[in-house]
Amino acid sequence: MRNYGCRITEDIKIHDMKSLVMENEKLRITFLLDKGADIVELLYKPKDIDFMWRSPVEFHNPAKCNSTTGSSLHNYLDHNFGGWQEILPSGGPECNYKGAVIGMHGEVSNLPWQYRIINDTKEEISVIFLVRTVRSPFYLEKTITIKSNESTIYFDETLFNLANEDMELMWGHHPTIGEGFLDESCYIDTSAKKVFTYGEELDFDTQRLDVNSEHDWPVAKGRDGKSIDLSKVPDKNAGTADMLFLKDFGDKAYYSIYSNNKNVGFRLEWDNNIFPYAWIWLVCKGSYGYPWYGNTYNLAIEPWTSYPGAGLTKAIDNGTALKMKAGEKINFKMRVDIYEKG
Repeated sequence: MRNYGCRITEDIKIHDMKSLVMENEKLRITFLLDKGADIVELLYKPKDIDFMWRSPVEFHNPAKCNSTTGSSLHNYLDHNFGGWQEILPSGGPECNYKGAVIGMHGEVSNLPWQYRIINDTKEEISVIFLVRTVRSPFYLEKTITIKSNESTIYFDETLFNLANEDMELMWGHHPTIGEGFLDESCYIDTSAKKVFTYGEELDFDTQRLDVNSEHDWPVAKGRDGKSIDLSKVPDKNAGTADMLFLKDFGDKAYYSIYSNNKNVGFRLEWDNNIFPYAWIWLVCKGSYGYPWYGNTYNLAIEPWTSYPGAGLTKAIDNGTALKMKAGEKINFKMRVDIYEKG
């Protein structure tokens, strides 16, 4: 096993969950294989900054915990450690589709994933992560590659519809950035032209924008009638919480979050033919009551096929659910860059 260049560490456990580490000279990425292959660490070594948010839920093995309620929302959040989840085939609360009850945020983020190492040299490593859903007929392959002396992560995914019938779905990536990086000096840049809210009720009492409103990015009219520059991340004690959506990305979908204080940024670029929307979940200690009780400071900008975060049936109703023909497969590419200016 190499301890230099690009390298992979297997056969490790975190709180008795199978895990895997991919790293090079600049990055270390830790995956919880037994829990959705969640990315729970994205460490930029030159500055010792882990971009991933850690929720107040302490690490534990979900398989060893007895749920105290039948609610899929509570069962999901009981085991949400933060980090980066992949979500399929539904985003948001429980819904019923073709006779199957699909729980909070679908299936793949709650399932154990398999993996195969397909390239292992000091210059480049690639691992393919694999999962088959249980209540729905999907098979997902996700290949992640990093290269020597690069602070870039390459994603190449293929989704298969195994059904002998057409299927509808929601598919998204949920990378949540936390306090190891996030602060009031951060600003958001994106190719999206529009930002909007959706629904008849506020997602949070402390939300800054009104329901069912649409604005040119980044300046929006707040609920108090004042203009808000949404590209500026508020202070962690602002007492706000927002659920927003981005669209109209043009030829290239991307966003970046850059910290002036730390002089480093996180940039995500993806294929917007498959994921034409992004959700923004920004909490500045303003999400009160269960599950966070006003304790969290986090920002997730999430590429998605669909909106809102209200379950697959709502996305079907508004026409944004992704449709796959019987036996069809879809390929999707994405990349993350950690970068410094100057």
